[in-house]
Amino acid sequence: QLQLVESGGGLVQPGGSLRLSCAASGFTSGYYAIAWFRQAPGKEREGISCISSSGGSTNYADSVKGRFTISRDNAKNTVYLQMNSLKPEDTAIYYCAAVSTRATVCVMTHFRYNYWGQGTQVTVSS
Repeated sequence: QLQLVESGGGLVQPGGSLRLSCAASGFTSGYYAIAWFRQAPGKEREGISCISSSGGSTNYADSVKGRFTISRDNAKNTVYLQMNSLKPEDTAIYYCAAVSTRATVCVMTHFRYNYWGQGTQVTVSS
């Protein structure tokens, strides 16, 4: 079993930055694609970024493209989401998720992922 723990959320002013971390433990020797999702109150869960198991492929939702950057350090079993130029509409609970795959590309479709973290709150407000 793979366990995921998110950290790095918090309260930030509009225009500010945060870096989220997704630390994996348990059966980490496999190949896992990782994605970040977010869910705001009253809204559907939104896939915002993903990275392939090798790190060679990434994808971003239009809503975060150019502002967010996903990366991974496989030696540390950790995936990061650097979030810059944050907006109030970025306020949500952010979740990381994993799926065992050797695919060279990743997708941001939630039902493809079977391991989930508990989430971390990001609030963008002045």
